[in-house]
Amino acid sequence: MLRRPYLIAPLALAAAMPAQAQNVALAGILGGKALLVVGGSAPRGVAPGESHMGVQVVSVGRDEAVVDSSSGRRTLRLGEAPVSVGGSGGAAQRVVLRADARGHFINSGLINGRVMQYMVDTGASTVAIGRPDAQRMGLQFEEGQPVMMNTANGVTQGWRMRLDSVRVGDVELRGVDAIVTPQPMPYVLLGNSFLREFQMSRSGDEMVLHKRR
Repeated sequence: MLRRPYLIAPLALAAAMPAQAQNVALAGILGGKALLVVGGSAPRGVAPGESHMGVQVVSVGRDEAVVDSSSGRRTLRLGEAPVSVGGSGGAAQRVVLRADARGHFINSGLINGRVMQYMVDTGASTVAIGRPDAQRMGLQFEEGQPVMMNTANGVTQGWRMRLDSVRVGDVELRGVDAIVTPQPMPYVLLGNSFLREFQMSRSGDEMVLHKRR
């Protein structure tokens, strides 16, 4: 009986210790929403007043977001923390995409671990990235192979390169060919250098990409 308080005390001390702070990173800003990565999850767009995995977005600025979580209120800024997204160790084989009101398949994913907004483009021969997005993601595209491109403003020079990884949903491909265009683009075009690794099927506003074995 005399020993019981000494057994309970360590347990009480452990219960009183604060919980470990959640690993939350701001991966991007999209349409007034904060793209949050919580504990290695896939990026999720969260509007002010909404919550994701216990993290509530209070406000969203140009390059920062204020959030509340179990560890208190804090300000997350773009680029202040690396974004690392966990997954199924390469086991995932299937991605389900849904079209927007215009019939386009637009969503967020990762290129070399950096968030990008992409649009599926089956007419593009390769993944295409506008120069400003490539610079934001830290891609060393100017070390790639120069390529001449036809644009609305005439012939101009772009850069051909190979991306270390492209991740959509829980599926990741490595060594994906891409072209960096000199002009900005509203989205990364997810072309056939990525799509050819999948069998594609569509029903209504849903597209399913199933990775080829």
